[in-house]
Amino acid sequence: MSQTADQPNAEQGTGDVPPHRYTPALAQRIELAWQDRWEREGTFHTPNPVGPLSEGFERVADRPKYFVMDMFPYPSGAGLHVGHPLGYLGTDVTSRFRRMDGDNVLHPMAYDAFGLPAEQYAVQTGQHPRVTTEANIAAIKAQLRRLGVDHDERRSFATIDPTYYKWTQWIFLQIFGSWFDERAGRARRIEELVAELDAGTREPGSGTNPFGRPWAELDEVEKRTVVDAHRLAYLHQAPVNWCPGLGTVLSNEEVTADGRSERGNFPVFRRPLTQWMMRITAYSERLLADLDRLDWSDSLKQMQRNWIGRSAGARIGFSVGDEVIEVFTTRPDTLFGATYMVLAPEHPLVEALTADAWPDGTDPRWTGGAATPREAVAEYQRQASRRSELDRQNEAREKTGVWLGVNAVNPVNGRELPVFIADYVLTGYGTGAIMAVPGEDTRDFEFAEKFGLPVIRTVQPPEDFEGGAYTGAGPMINSANDEISLNGLGKAEAIGRITEWLVARGAGEATVTYKLRDWLFSRQRYWGEPFPIVYDEHDLPVAVPQSMLPVLLPEVDDYSPKTFEDDDAESAPEPPLSRATDWTTVELDLGDGPKKYRRETNTMPNWAGSCWYYLRYVDPDDDERMVNPENERYWLGPRGEGDVGGVDLYVGGVEHAVLHLLYARFWHKVLFDLGYVSSEEPFRRLVNQGYISAYAYTDERGFYVPAAEVEERDGQFFHDGKPVNREYGKIGKSLKNMVTPDEMIGQYGADTFRVYEMSTGPLDQSRPWETKAVVGSQRLLQRVWRVVVDEETGGVRAADDMEPSEETLRALHRTIAGVRDGFGTLRFNIAIARITELTNHLTSAYGADRPVPRSVAEPLVLMVAPLAPHIAEEMWARLGHAESLAWTPFPVADERWLVEDTVQVAVQVNGKVRAQVTVPADADAGALEAAARADERIAGYLDGATVRRVVAVPGRLVNFVLG
Repeated sequence: MSQTADQPNAEQGTGDVPPHRYTPALAQRIELAWQDRWEREGTFHTPNPVGPLSEGFERVADRPKYFVMDMFPYPSGAGLHVGHPLGYLGTDVTSRFRRMDGDNVLHPMAYDAFGLPAEQYAVQTGQHPRVTTEANIAAIKAQLRRLGVDHDERRSFATIDPTYYKWTQWIFLQIFGSWFDERAGRARRIEELVAELDAGTREPGSGTNPFGRPWAELDEVEKRTVVDAHRLAYLHQAPVNWCPGLGTVLSNEEVTADGRSERGNFPVFRRPLTQWMMRITAYSERLLADLDRLDWSDSLKQMQRNWIGRSAGARIGFSVGDEVIEVFTTRPDTLFGATYMVLAPEHPLVEALTADAWPDGTDPRWTGGAATPREAVAEYQRQASRRSELDRQNEAREKTGVWLGVNAVNPVNGRELPVFIADYVLTGYGTGAIMAVPGEDTRDFEFAEKFGLPVIRTVQPPEDFEGGAYTGAGPMINSANDEISLNGLGKAEAIGRITEWLVARGAGEATVTYKLRDWLFSRQRYWGEPFPIVYDEHDLPVAVPQSMLPVLLPEVDDYSPKTFEDDDAESAPEPPLSRATDWTTVELDLGDGPKKYRRETNTMPNWAGSCWYYLRYVDPDDDERMVNPENERYWLGPRGEGDVGGVDLYVGGVEHAVLHLLYARFWHKVLFDLGYVSSEEPFRRLVNQGYISAYAYTDERGFYVPAAEVEERDGQFFHDGKPVNREYGKIGKSLKNMVTPDEMIGQYGADTFRVYEMSTGPLDQSRPWETKAVVGSQRLLQRVWRVVVDEETGGVRAADDMEPSEETLRALHRTIAGVRDGFGTLRFNIAIARITELTNHLTSAYGADRPVPRSVAEPLVLMVAPLAPHIAEEMWARLGHAESLAWTPFPVADERWLVEDTVQVAVQVNGKVRAQVTVPADADAGALEAAARADERIAGYLDGATVRRVVAVPGRLVNFVLG
C-alpha cells in the first residue's frame, strides 16, 4: 500500500471537503510514490530469452511476446510539449494492457542525439554539444518518468553513446563490405565477388570498370577501384546543395524554392562533390514489393511508393557522333514525335558534346546571346546551379535553355534532333536526358513554343481539342517507317510493338527505372558518427577493423564549419574534423605493418543512428555483437511462413513516413541478406499518431505572441492591453502556443493529463487542445476514486459478500468488452467512454453510502490501470493487494451478459412504422405478432380492418398488410 496516500489532504483544512478526496495534491503524492516503487522493484523490467537481461524469463516463457515502441525523440532544450506525449502515452496504454492481457511486453525508449541543432547551439555558446545534449536527455527522461510511462529503463541509450555508435559504425562496415548480386537479388560479401572475378565466373560491368581491360589484366590498385565501385557504400562525385555562407551541404528540404538556405537565407549552389553514398536503389523493387506485406496505412504506403517511383518503359539510345545519349521513357510509342532532346545541365556528356562554334544559320533564340556554344553552356550551368530542384520542377516557371550546337539522331526515322540543356530536366531522375515530344508533353510544348521547335503529334486528339500538348488517350498517328507502323494502335499495343522493334535493332531495351536516388550519406559537420574508414597511400578507402571500433569523435575547439563569401560557388567544404590534425592522420597496423593513414573527415547523417535503434533495444549491453541472434529471433522474428517479422507496433509522426522509414528498411534488408537478422522488415505494424493543435495569437505586425499571456474580454483577445488575432495551429515553439505536460501535471496530476490526452480521439487522428476541458478527466477519476475509496476514512467501499445485480453485471461485462475493443484498436477514447458509463451506473446504483461489490470494483480498477496507472495502483493496494497490478490479468467479458434479454421491434401497417414493441430477444414470429396486436396503437389500426397477410421477422419487424 502506498505510504503517502494514507495521509489526509492537509491542504483541505477543516472545512467541508473530505480529508481523503482525490485532489491534485493527493494525486501527485500517489504518482511520485508509485513511480519510485516501480523503479525500486523493477516492475517493468522485461526479460530476454538469453544474455545479461534474461533473469526471470522462466516466468514469462509461455507468454506471447509483444514489442511496442515509439519513434524516439530528439532531445531539444525545450523539452516535451503536450503534443509529444500523445504517441508515448498511446504506446504506454497499449504496453500496459498487453502485459495485463498475458504478453511479455518490450516497451523501451532511447534518444536520437546527433545532428545539427545541438551542434549549432555549441557554435553559439562554445559549449560541447554532448554537454547540452545529455542535459536535455536527462530533462526529457524526467518528464517521461513523471508521466508514468512503463519503459524498461535498462534498455535506454542515446545515439551519441560510444557503446551505441560503435555498432552504427559496424553496420556501415557491413554495408561497405557488401555488394548487391542482381542474379541472386540480394546483398553478398564483397569477398565473394572478388573470388568470382578471380575465378572468371563473373566479369565487372562496364560501368564499374573504367580501365577497359579484363579483370585478370588489372593491377591491384585498379582491381580495388573496380571492387569499390560495386560496394553498397561507395564514394561518388554527386551534385549537392552547397551553401558557402553556411559552409556546409544542405538537403533538398533545407533549401527554399528560390534557391536559398532556410537558415540564414544564404545562396545555395548545385555543385559536384565527392561524397559517401548508400546504394539503396539496388533494393528499389524489394522496398516497393514488400510494402504489400506490412500492416501500415494505405496513405503511408502510397507515400513510399511515390518516393520510390517505379516506372516501366524503354531505354533508347540516340547517337551523337561517337557518343550515345541514353534516354528512359515510359512512352516509347511517341518516339516518332520527338523533335529535340534535352540534357540536364549537370549531365556528364554535356562537356563532350558541346560544339566549339555555332553552325551557320543558328537560331538566335538557341544561343543564350553567347558567342560560342561553350560560353553559352558555361553561363547556363552557372545560372542553373543557383536554382533549387524544387524551383526547377516548378511547371509554372518560364522554360529556359541553350543549344549545345550538335544534333542527335532519332533511331526510328533518322531525324536530326537538336540537343539542348535545360534546367527543367534533372540529373537525378531517369538518365538525366529526355527525348522531347512537344505534341504530348506540356513542358516540352512550352519549350518548343519558346524556341521555335516543331511539334509532331503522334496521338490523335479529339475533334474539340483546342491545341497545345494533348496528354489524353487516342489512336496513334504519324508513327510509321518502312519497317514498322504504329498508326491506329492503342497506347499499350504501340508500346509493346515499338519496344520489340528497338530491341531487335540494338537501339533500345525494355527496362524499369525508379525515381529513388542513392542515399547521400556524408555531412560536413562535427556532431555525427565518424566514418570507420581511413585512406591509404593510393587515396583509396580502407575499412577500420572491428577491434578498433568505436572510432571516437575527437575533442575540437571550434565546432563550426568554415564559411565563405555568399557567392563563392567554387569554394569547397572544410569539415570541422579536418582541423583536428592530430586525429586525421593516424598510424595503424591493419595487418601488413604500421602505416600512416588519413581519416575520413565527414561524419554520418543523423539518419544513421535512427536506422537500427530498435535492434539495440533487444540487446543494449552486448559488447560482442550488435544483437544476440536468439534474442533477435524472439523479439523480431517472423511469426510464420510469409510473415516479414519486425516490431509489433511502431508509433510516430507522419513526417517520417518516407526518409527514416525507407532508410531503416534498407539497412534492415542488408542485415537480413547477410544473416544478421531473421526478419525481413523492421516494423511489422506502423501507426502515425495525430497532431495536437491549439489557439495561437498574432499582433498587429503579424508576429506571434505567447498564448499563455493572452487575455479574453467580451469575446475579444488582448496581449499587453493590445488586441490580437486568434488562429488555430499545431502546438509548437514557432506559434508560441506551447503547453507543457509539466504545467498540466502541476495543476491536475499525471493521471488526469493521461486520461485527457487519450480521451480526445483515436490515436491516429489529430485533435484540438483545450486546457479548460482537462477538468472533465479530473472529475472522472474523482468519481472512480469515490466508487472504491471512502473519502472520509480513506478505506475501501468494496464489499466481499455482496452480489451485484443482473443490471450491474450486464453493465460491467459490456464495459469490459468495450474497453478491450478500445485498447485493441488504439481508440482509447472509446475505452474511456465505456469506463465513464460504468462509473456513472455504479454511482447511481449504489450512491455514496452503500458499498460496491468487490467483484465489480476490482475489474473497474484494472480497466482504469492502463490509462491512469497511479490511481489504479493505489486503489488496488487499498483493496488489499500487496503486488503491483501491472502483471494482473485483465478482465475478460462473460459472453452471457453481452446478450440482449429483450429487443425493440418495429411494427408496420402497410409498410409504414406505427409503433415499437419490446419483446424477448428469442421471440418467434407468433410471439412477435401477438405482442404487436396487444399494442393499443396497432389495435386501433386493426379494428374492423381485414388483415390479408402478416410478415413477422424475428428480432426485426412485424408488418400487417391490410385489405
